[in-house]
Amino acid sequence: MTIAAKLSDFPSRAWFLVDAENMVLGKMATQIANVLRGKNKANFSEHVDCGDYVIVINANKVLLTGNKMEDKLYRRHSGYLGNLKEEPAKDILKKHPKRVIEEAVKGMLPKNKLKKHFEKKLYVYADADHKHLGQNPTPLSIK
Repeated sequence: MTIAAKLSDFPSRAWFLVDAENMVLGKMATQIANVLRGKNKANFSEHVDCGDYVIVINANKVLLTGNKMEDKLYRRHSGYLGNLKEEPAKDILKKHPKRVIEEAVKGMLPKNKLKKHFEKKLYVYADADHKHLGQNPTPLSIK
């Protein structure tokens, strides 16, 4: 018999720390998305937010493989006609380094009502300083 997990089965959540220095963006983002969803737990259920918190530091030192620094484009649109803005990844990484990791992780989360809950548990910082020392985050090993 399969047991479906409930929200009360997850009374406390762990905090994990990821150092993004010299890590490939895609590989790191997939494992962060899995931890945010709780897929690394034995009692994972898709309909319950059973994931943990993730803190990412050194976001400005993340790596993109191949020619993605020049070829990958980040697009945004204001809603007005002809107002599509495109910027390459190297410019976004200089101006808004947090956005690169946030967009990568958000794209790997499921598109349902739980997505906003998963996104709230992700904290990204451009430097090595963060304000979550009181939570005693454990380092997350990314393979």
